[in-house]
Amino acid sequence: MAAIQSKQSSSHQDLFEGVDFYLVDELFTEEQILIRNSIRDFVKKEVSPYIESWAQDAHFPPEIVPKFGEVGAFGPQIPTAYGGGGLDYISYGLIMQEIERGDSGMRSTASVQGSLVMYPIYKMGSEAQKKKYLPPLAAGKMLGCFGLTEPDHGSNPAGMKTHFKDMGDHYLLNGSKMWISNAPHADIAVIWAKNEEGRVHGLIVERGMEGFSTPETHGKWSLRASSTGELVFDNVKVPKENLLPGKSGLGAPLMCLDSARYGIAWGSLGAAMDCFDAARRYAKERIQFGKPIGSFQLVQKKLAEMLTEITKAQLLVWRLGKLMNEDKATSTQISLAKRNNVAMALDIAREARQIHGAMGITGDYSLMRHMMNLESVITYEGTHDIHLLILGQEITGIQAFK
Repeated sequence: MAAIQSKQSSSHQDLFEGVDFYLVDELFTEEQILIRNSIRDFVKKEVSPYIESWAQDAHFPPEIVPKFGEVGAFGPQIPTAYGGGGLDYISYGLIMQEIERGDSGMRSTASVQGSLVMYPIYKMGSEAQKKKYLPPLAAGKMLGCFGLTEPDHGSNPAGMKTHFKDMGDHYLLNGSKMWISNAPHADIAVIWAKNEEGRVHGLIVERGMEGFSTPETHGKWSLRASSTGELVFDNVKVPKENLLPGKSGLGAPLMCLDSARYGIAWGSLGAAMDCFDAARRYAKERIQFGKPIGSFQLVQKKLAEMLTEITKAQLLVWRLGKLMNEDKATSTQISLAKRNNVAMALDIAREARQIHGAMGITGDYSLMRHMMNLESVITYEGTHDIHLLILGQEITGIQAFK
């Protein structure tokens, strides 16, 4: 294991400096730029040298968890009183952008921890729960996961079968969840289950509780440096104080997904920027027919279209971040940004791979890894088509997915 953790990739040095055609940096505060640059430096030091070997070996590096905690990547939007960063949503977005520029799986680790574990505990938890769990989660001394998706219920979480019964002095939990990021390494799981009346509630399940297991999912072609698994509950006795008291109903987990989807809109932009930066460099260096391939019209067309889409996406998430800071952002606005930016990033990864030719499929470049990762990102936290229908309902007032 140590050999895998310490092995550096053979790929070229991480020379990324940013993409900013419309001077979007001028829209950020000095603090926001400082935060972004510190995370960019962190990624260059702690992620970029190793990520290709982690992905090739399907290895999740547990040592990255406390490092994320030290750099403030876990729950940056959570108040400092509970160990978070106390930062605004644009700062949070920039952190996700820089981490996903390194790798979508690394960003998944961070955004699950911050948006899907810490956020519901902060928003819906008791004071005792906040004090017990949030500081160690923020510091990376504890890793969490979020259990909503089930084997038979992905886009339709309302059909969940996981349930719990009131046994007097505890709850008895049964069911299963799947496609759960962080599950194999998680110390706690924030899971969503129905009570005997069919009402959805959040419960904090701790590793070591009898009947709780987290089998790992193997054979993934995507998010290979992220740990994915199942959550299995076989008559798990959950203390009553582990129920999240602040909110119940399906709206509770969906509120958490809004926060995570917002981070994905920024994160996927980071992946797109990394692919564009690599393609631009390669187009100027690769010689064919006696001149750089960047001198050919079709390559310039690809690069011009990439830059255009990235610039549009930057302005989109900046405006969404302002709305988030003012508590004005709607779920459908977040859906639009998540859907647009992930599809944009996937298109750019594919075009950048083409510019690199055969070299684009190797681990010497990040393109194929980003492309495979984004195939998961375009599906999780609301599929590309489901977000389309969410927007369709907003436009027409008619729900098309029931």
